[in-house]
Amino acid sequence: MTTTSSRGRRRAPTRMERAAGKAAALQKPRVILALLLLLALTSVMLLDGYLRAEVGGDQRVRTGASAGKVPEKILDGGPILTFRGGQATTVSVPDKTIALTFDDGPNPTWTPQVLAILKEYDVPGTFFLVGSMVSRYPGIVKDMVAEGNEVGIHTFTHVDLSYQSDARVNREMEQTQLALAGAAGITTTLFRAPYSSETDAIDNYSWPVYEKLGEDGYTSVFVDTDSDDWKKPGVSKIVKWATPEDGKGASVLFHDAGGERSQTIKALPQYIKKMKAAGYTFTTISGVIEQQNAASRQNSGQQNSGQQQAVGAAGAAGAAGATGASGGTGAAGGTGAAGLNGEQPGSIPNGEGSNGAGGTVNRLQAAHREATGVTLYEGKALIAAVTLAEWTVPTLSVGLMVVGVAVMGRFGMMLILARRHYRQRNKRRFSWGPTVTRPVSVIVPAYNEKECIANTLKSLAKSTHPIEIIVVDDGSTDGTSEISREAARALGMTNVRVIRQENAGKPAALNNGVRSASHDIVVMMDGDTVFEPEAVHHLVQPFADPNVGAVAGNAKVGNRDTIIGAWQHIEYVMGFNLDRRMYDVLRCMPTIPGAIGAFRRDAVLEVGGMSEDTLAEDTDITIAMHRAGWQVVYQEHAKAWTEAPGSLKQLWSQRYRWSYGTMQALWKHRKSLTDKGPSGRFGRVGMPLVVLFQIITPVFAPLIDVFTVYSMIFIDFQAALLAWLAVLGVQLGCAAYAFRLDREKYRYLLMMPLQQLAYRQMMYLVLIHSCITALTGGRLRWQKLKRTGEVGTPAGVS
Repeated sequence: MTTTSSRGRRRAPTRMERAAGKAAALQKPRVILALLLLLALTSVMLLDGYLRAEVGGDQRVRTGASAGKVPEKILDGGPILTFRGGQATTVSVPDKTIALTFDDGPNPTWTPQVLAILKEYDVPGTFFLVGSMVSRYPGIVKDMVAEGNEVGIHTFTHVDLSYQSDARVNREMEQTQLALAGAAGITTTLFRAPYSSETDAIDNYSWPVYEKLGEDGYTSVFVDTDSDDWKKPGVSKIVKWATPEDGKGASVLFHDAGGERSQTIKALPQYIKKMKAAGYTFTTISGVIEQQNAASRQNSGQQNSGQQQAVGAAGAAGAAGATGASGGTGAAGGTGAAGLNGEQPGSIPNGEGSNGAGGTVNRLQAAHREATGVTLYEGKALIAAVTLAEWTVPTLSVGLMVVGVAVMGRFGMMLILARRHYRQRNKRRFSWGPTVTRPVSVIVPAYNEKECIANTLKSLAKSTHPIEIIVVDDGSTDGTSEISREAARALGMTNVRVIRQENAGKPAALNNGVRSASHDIVVMMDGDTVFEPEAVHHLVQPFADPNVGAVAGNAKVGNRDTIIGAWQHIEYVMGFNLDRRMYDVLRCMPTIPGAIGAFRRDAVLEVGGMSEDTLAEDTDITIAMHRAGWQVVYQEHAKAWTEAPGSLKQLWSQRYRWSYGTMQALWKHRKSLTDKGPSGRFGRVGMPLVVLFQIITPVFAPLIDVFTVYSMIFIDFQAALLAWLAVLGVQLGCAAYAFRLDREKYRYLLMMPLQQLAYRQMMYLVLIHSCITALTGGRLRWQKLKRTGEVGTPAGVS
């Protein structure tokens, strides 16, 4: 970037302009990354909520509907519904045969126990799985298939499909197929609707769903014997209710998930032994269809195993066409929702095929198809995403609890220690020692402060304490030096010196002022700050104690009558000043504000002056003073009025510099954690508190709002709202107490709810931005905020 002078000549950009250009170029990608992190967090939470049926969940269950449009032969038929050649057909389980089916799994507690029992008794089962559970526990499904059991779809979120749109039905099926592909490398053509029972329960609303799924190649499976184990009636009743009458075959329903299933686990071995003793054999749904096919071939005299005929359940993934009683082919012929090519479970052409594991097809798993290509990779991606969500959301929940405890702990500490600080410092007999009356030097670093510098000098002219004023013009291009000299002349101030230097940054300007100071105490302020008349006098009184090396003043927002100004006013009074009271009592003050602070000149020089290593030179110098053994205190009565950023862009820029600079300063002084003696107090007490309260807690504090919004929308609006209001009430209580201590007007607290909704989220993004910058090693120079000069004398501030 080059600029043009008033004479038309082009000049090279200054160091500050070059640094600002680089900073702007670096900030955009990091801001975008911060927003992407927020989007990723939201996506992960929505995915986890979807898996738990909190997002998009539908608890409606249809009962008592008419079945006038359902064919009688279907209502009176067997428990297996196929659409052979587009014609609805039912298949019954042969006598003395049990198709043992399980619904609602997998469950990490009960399903492995069921599998162990089936394996022990060499009994296959057919498991109708909920896709969301498959994606959460893929290892169980992989073992289930590997052990010879058959799987079917029980939708992805366990919803009554009769209430859902065609798009939702397709999504429920497709997502479950992807989950199966990712978990076990297979898809399936078997389906059982949630809340279904026997075929005579099909009604006019669910029948079109079964027809549609039949066209897509699915076989719908019902029950004709229900153990009703979900009612927990006792082991003996479960065994009794699951037993078919008079030696008939049956599709028997148990549950391996959906609740506490200890009675099912106890009943299952007894049931298997009882049925085997009665001469029953156990098979899968595909096994039932294969037996039906065999009987059909025998009855029709067609013994040629190479002839392909359509059989049983439409689209049972894996068989490449099967021989059946009707002699027709396939179900729909198309790929359908599951990509099943219209094939049906049953006998396998030439006895060969793939079961998803690369081997010969197990006829008891004829409904399985090997997942390949895009389906396989999308399935693995789904499993990976769910695994991430399964780890992330519980971790965030724990983090939320930690943050909640930390936030409440911080409020408690602030209230208790701030009260203690107030009572100590406002006792009638409290004194720092002999009154400090000697002159001090006030250093005003200024860069393009033409709007504010006159007001700053005007306020210093009213100081009740003897001072010299050193204005250090850091290469301003707007006439700041001339305005300063003119203001001093107009005010009759003979104690003002203006030093002009090449643009080198705020730390360099402050160091120049310290070196030029005539007195042993130096007061530092910003060029846009206005002091109260008593501010300097109050600020230097703690130096009566020879152990005090630096003093933090009470900075207040002058332009507080805008929304952004009011938000910052609340933050200054509650967050900064209550914090400083707390840290003062703990003797580990982390930051002396740049707007108003005082130092022993020799102490500043002893620690090397204001460092350019960080963006937060005020935090850097404060920690350095602690490590040098000096005490840093807070003087609440020394008040200064500063012009806070007036736009969101300026606010972002300022807070980004503060938060990133604080991280830099903490990292720079990380060895303070191992410092010994009084100089190590900051490392032992202050450093952990600053990291916890100013980095970790603010970063995760918006989780409270995120989880609140999530709970309001998807879980319990009233409970979530009450919880949020309770937290807001605690914050309002703390803020009101802080306003009372600082004698501020309470009316600004009306802006606090809106501040919590909007302002805190912005601070969250700023901190994320800062963390990313820290991790990527970015650097940023002193940034100049646009000033208006609207903050005048304190008397004009309400």
